[in-house]
Amino acid sequence: MSANEKRQAGEAAIRYVEEGAIVGVGTGSTVAFFIDALADLKDRIQGAVSSSEQSTAHLKRVGIPVLDLNATGRLTLYVDGADECDPHKRLIKGGGAALTREKIIAEASDKFVCIIDSSKQVPLLGKFPLPIEVIPMARSLIGREIVKRGGNPVWRDGVVTDNGNWVIDVHGWQITDPVALENDLNQLPGIVTVGLFARRPADVVLVGDREM
Repeated sequence: MSANEKRQAGEAAIRYVEEGAIVGVGTGSTVAFFIDALADLKDRIQGAVSSSEQSTAHLKRVGIPVLDLNATGRLTLYVDGADECDPHKRLIKGGGAALTREKIIAEASDKFVCIIDSSKQVPLLGKFPLPIEVIPMARSLIGREIVKRGGNPVWRDGVVTDNGNWVIDVHGWQITDPVALENDLNQLPGIVTVGLFARRPADVVLVGDREM
């Protein structure tokens, strides 16, 4: 059921793609279905801005030009998945370690369409460990700060992001105020990005082919 819902969500997101658009493209297994569907429209769009090396390779494989966000300016649409989604369309992302580029593209886009299967819907964020991208020298510092806030930090050993940084996954948080937590963590030196997409949540969430 999950794989079928992922395919449905990826294909349903195509309806938000406008003629001549440059599309922001996220990362992950659900997004892979979107990229495959987007390939059928490659002659009707200018190209895509990609959030990861993985998605860049996939886009190029299906013949979609990959463009630089610095050159494109603001985007009309960003399509990406999520690891968790609450009823207010606030998200946890970063299971694939592409959270920084994903957050940049989301911020640069007028509409953020999140594509998920029903297993990603939760009443409260935090069951999925919260990814935090950190500068390597700050790993222990940030870990101590997380412990002070009641979290259990686990270094994702062996994982290096596309930006050359490390990822800490925080277990044990029930995130009742994701905007406040996102703002708090963003103040800590050494954190590059927090995998909370709460200050800028999704505009549309597709669960399979239905809008949440």
